[in-house]
Amino acid sequence: MRDQFQKLQMSSLTSWLLKNMMLLTTSGVLLTGLLFGIGMWRSGVRFWDGVTGIFNLEQPEPKVDVRSLVVKQVRGASELTTSVFTMESVVPTRQERQLAGYTVGATTLLYIAYGEVRAGVDLAELDASDVKVVEDKVTLELPPPRILDKKIDVTRSQVYDYDRGFLGLGPDVAPQLQTLAQQETLKKIVTTACSQGILEKANDRAELVVSKLLNTSDYKEVEVKTQPAPQGSCQ
Repeated sequence: MRDQFQKLQMSSLTSWLLKNMMLLTTSGVLLTGLLFGIGMWRSGVRFWDGVTGIFNLEQPEPKVDVRSLVVKQVRGASELTTSVFTMESVVPTRQERQLAGYTVGATTLLYIAYGEVRAGVDLAELDASDVKVVEDKVTLELPPPRILDKKIDVTRSQVYDYDRGFLGLGPDVAPQLQTLAQQETLKKIVTTACSQGILEKANDRAELVVSKLLNTSDYKEVEVKTQPAPQGSCQ
């Protein structure tokens, strides 16, 4: 009986302690909330200014990649860096007709062709890695020059003479001979343009145009570097 009585006393004491701890905890929460409310009421706008100020701390200024701005500025001048070579050429072509290994007739076509070759530096190939900016100096390396376009101006070109030979025994191949003449003319014009330094002129023109463009900016010193044309560019 005595042991049971002691156990009952311990159980009652434990229950009393738990109830009081819960009351203390609840009271603490209520007291904290009360103090928070009083603080808000007494401080008013200043209280909220303090809270919002935590989230409105001064942020670092955004950074701009100056190299990208330089690239964007230069790319628009791509057309101005083009060097153009034009040439008029007379090209004879010939097609034979054979029978049993013997030539029985021949057709000749004389074509006067007007061709154009455009070379330049494609500034669209520029990217930020081609630009270096150190204080007030900007250094830019241009892409290598290359042939951008080559064509025959068919509106200014013409067949000067077409002859199927004696008794017209030569094959009637005017369209084929004209196409062949245009192809050969184009090769000849490109070769001539390259031999006269069209790629070097394109480099010089690009350097001049880009240098003038960058000199209008805020940089005190501008250096534009060129690259030689890749091997085989004129083939």
